[in-house]
Amino acid sequence: MDLKDIQELIKFVAKSGATEVDLEIDNIKISIKSPEKKRRGEVDEITTIIQQQNPSVIEVPVVATSPTSITPEVDENANYITIKSSMIGTFYRSSSPENPSFVNIGDTVKEGDTLCIIEAMKLFNEIESEVSGKIVKVLVDDTTPIEFDQPLFLVDPS
Repeated sequence: MDLKDIQELIKFVAKSGATEVDLEIDNIKISIKSPEKKRRGEVDEITTIIQQQNPSVIEVPVVATSPTSITPEVDENANYITIKSSMIGTFYRSSSPENPSFVNIGDTVKEGDTLCIIEAMKLFNEIESEVSGKIVKVLVDDTTPIEFDQPLFLVDPS
């Protein structure tokens, strides 16, 4: 196991959210420990300790960065309008389990069409489209909890 393999392992553990990993390969012991989660915007630091059969110990501090800051990604959804949740609640694609979904991928919608229902505090709120276009993608699974301003649908306005 070389340094590059160890660095990839550290990145994998950082992304997985695990707080502690112990690994032993041949005569190499690796212990990766993450501090408690920090607030958004703070840097996560992982300290890695590599100990071979000899008593020497190497400590390597590693700074984990978000993937978007490492490599710029091309947003293939840039031409679409994102319809976001206006509240916290539970997302429903239809008015009841027996009824069909309000909209499906490929459906054309116009302003005022009902797209979904969000249940918040036992109230069922119909979410209406603010744009006209074609539904390209449904970003949320039926009956899942959603957050305020969470993307729900992608609409092609052309």
